[in-house]
Amino acid sequence: MDIRPATLEHLDAVVALDELHTGLAKPAYWRDIFARYVESTRPNRFFLVAEDGHRLIGFIAGEVRAWEFGSPPCGWVFAINVLPEHRERGVGSRLLDEICRRFKETGVTTVRTMLSRDDALNLAFFRSQGLTAGSYIQLEKELE
Repeated sequence: MDIRPATLEHLDAVVALDELHTGLAKPAYWRDIFARYVESTRPNRFFLVAEDGHRLIGFIAGEVRAWEFGSPPCGWVFAINVLPEHRERGVGSRLLDEICRRFKETGVTTVRTMLSRDDALNLAFFRSQGLTAGSYIQLEKELE
């Protein structure tokens, strides 16, 4: 398994893997993400893929964000996914380790993510990687 930065050639496989996990096809969303994280030369944004040969088996994306709601700079993971048949083989762990290594190279010492309470798969994964509830809470309100 190799982990490397995503290229435009990975876009279709990312869209397909995300749809497999979420049940929703979001090609426009992922094209926008690729424009901002793959094609852009802006520093501190990372989109990595795990490949087995030439087949995409997983991906992770995130960036360093600073001073949102008073939070010092930290790494944020906003997407991670692994093909079901490759789960529990260390793919997600290696992807998270690699993006955290890159975050650390920027000087940050904390990584964060946000997910739905109903996302048992990712909740279990992140907890197994040592992530716990942080000092910030998310609040929301339905808009009418």
